Amino acid sequence: MILALFIPILLASIVLHELAHAWQARREGDPTAERLGRITLNPFAHLDWVGSFFVPALLYSMGGLIFGWAKPVPIDPNNFRSHPWSDIRVSLAGIVSNLGLALVLTLAAGPLVGWIGGGSPVAQTVGTALAYGIFLNLILAFFNLLPIPPLDGSHVVAHLLPREWAGRYRRFGRYGILALMAIVFFLPDVLGVLLTPVDVVMGWVDSWVRLWR
Repeated sequence: MILALFIPILLASIVLHELAHAWQARREGDPTAERLGRITLNPFAHLDWVGSFFVPALLYSMGGLIFGWAKPVPIDPNNFRSHPWSDIRVSLAGIVSNLGLALVLTLAAGPLVGWIGGGSPVAQTVGTALAYGIFLNLILAFFNLLPIPPLDGSHVVAHLLPREWAGRYRRFGRYGILALMAIVFFLPDVLGVLLTPVDVVMGWVDSWVRLWR
């Protein structure tokens, strides 16, 4: 039951994240992602077999923090109308979408669980699904804020650096996924500290839901 709830919510959250990047890129003047069919809710246009399925399943089996990624959204910064702000807005669009979805689910969780009845099996299933949705979207948002290329937060940091340093920083993105996997598998305590905001926000969510019970 847990896996049946968890996987669809994770995949939907990843798809929303990538769709937001593509949609914002079009707003900023770059039609590349749209031409390649990335402004869609069709999961097969976004999901990566390794990052969206294999890695989350492996992490789930190990009982650790679960995250994943999709195929990068193709972007041509030369089409942007406003540099560097267009790139920053496109980079942050995915994070904003996950935070927005987490907020919507939080606002719905209290009244919905209270209306169904906190102790019923239906309420427990709904509550679990909502909790997973909120938690996963917070994880995706705050994880992507980490200033490790190619994560979204690194785009903001790159624009704050001198040009020469920014180039070297971006080139590190070729090894960024390996670095992230090393942190997840070998330094989970470090990752836990970096993602402390998720625990803080989940505490607020729990307090909100308890008001309706």
